[in-house]
Amino acid sequence: MNIPFPEDSKFSSFFNCSKTFLAIAITVMLCIPSLLVAQDSTAKAGAAAPAGGGDAAKGESIFKKECAQCHSVTSEKVVGPGLKGATSRNNLAWLTKWVKNSQAVIASGDPYAVKIYNDYGKTQMTSFANLSDDDIKGIFTYIDNAATAAPAAAVAGAAPAAGAASSSNGPSDLFMIVVVALVVVMLLVLGVLLVIVSLLSKAVSGGAEELVKEDFMTRLGKSLKGIAMDSSIRSATIWIFALLVLKATLDGLYGVGIQQGYAPKQPISFSHKLHAGEYKIDCNYCHTGVNRGKSAHIPSANICMNCHGVIKKESPEIQKIYTSIENNQPIEWVRVHNLPDLAYFNHAQHVNVGGVECENCHGDVGKMEVIQQRSSLTMGWCIDCHRKTEVNTKDNHYYDKLVQLHNGESKEALKVADIGGLECSKCHY
Repeated sequence: MNIPFPEDSKFSSFFNCSKTFLAIAITVMLCIPSLLVAQDSTAKAGAAAPAGGGDAAKGESIFKKECAQCHSVTSEKVVGPGLKGATSRNNLAWLTKWVKNSQAVIASGDPYAVKIYNDYGKTQMTSFANLSDDDIKGIFTYIDNAATAAPAAAVAGAAPAAGAASSSNGPSDLFMIVVVALVVVMLLVLGVLLVIVSLLSKAVSGGAEELVKEDFMTRLGKSLKGIAMDSSIRSATIWIFALLVLKATLDGLYGVGIQQGYAPKQPISFSHKLHAGEYKIDCNYCHTGVNRGKSAHIPSANICMNCHGVIKKESPEIQKIYTSIENNQPIEWVRVHNLPDLAYFNHAQHVNVGGVECENCHGDVGKMEVIQQRSSLTMGWCIDCHRKTEVNTKDNHYYDKLVQLHNGESKEALKVADIGGLECSKCHY
């Protein structure tokens, strides 16, 4: 738009600066989502560090193996008390003695120990003399971290747990709406600025009387029309639109094959929350292939009948199992976690050799009414795990030479990536 500025007028400079300001502002706002994602990733990485000085990752593994049957990391009572805030109620030295031999602490006459013992029906807690002080420190570091992370996740509106996860790879829909709204507001502000520049320029050039006859909306309309006719603004708009389309296309391509959050309806309403959570049925009882095969195996009807031949036989859902057996027809469960055929994964190798817990990949199944895919299961997700996971070489002479060679080149612990965990042929052949 060409506005007749007087010669040597400063208004021309002001107008050109306004157009430049709009282009720069839009470019900056397009960069904000990427910056926020990077900051979010950094924050998550920082949040993973142990808060209490102990090894939280090791503590989590021990807690889930030894403690989760009787205690929760929240205030919720299971068999024993919830452990949220345990380190604020007692110091670590006291907690270490309690975990190793609670009966000895009670016998010593410790008032708090006696009170807990009486409040929970004089149920005797298992002694864990085999756990080291560092193991117990790691357990309570994990508990403190979990108790701190839960409110933060709730405030952020995060879905569940793992990592997740959850976890979005880009800005939220609300954020994008705010960005678009800001762009619109800036366009309106620029229009107003152009009206002001036009008024001042015409006033200086003697056209003030003509301007008085026009109302504000008329002048704003003329200014916006002038913006639309300006070739530089049209070019900037086209480029911005093209970049947004390109970004949306790339985001869509990166999402192909990712089914994170997938929770299909099953032919029988089976509750993992009830079976694995409330009744603490071990995953291996139903998924018999986890420790000895490539696949975890989907349970057959006869495994269900080990319990339901007696329990809740009258339930309509259980009757579906009876019908399946009578018709000699397998239950057609819908697979939830499904890797592409080009990727090889072996459950036994990860569970037996790697010591990977089910929750690491599948999330806290014991809290899922309907099972869903919690992790992305992408190649990047697997590689990231191989880069971070340390190899347990203790008392395993198979690794002695590898550890010796590794320690000669690096001061860091031996990771899965160091023993071929990043080789393409490990998963693709």
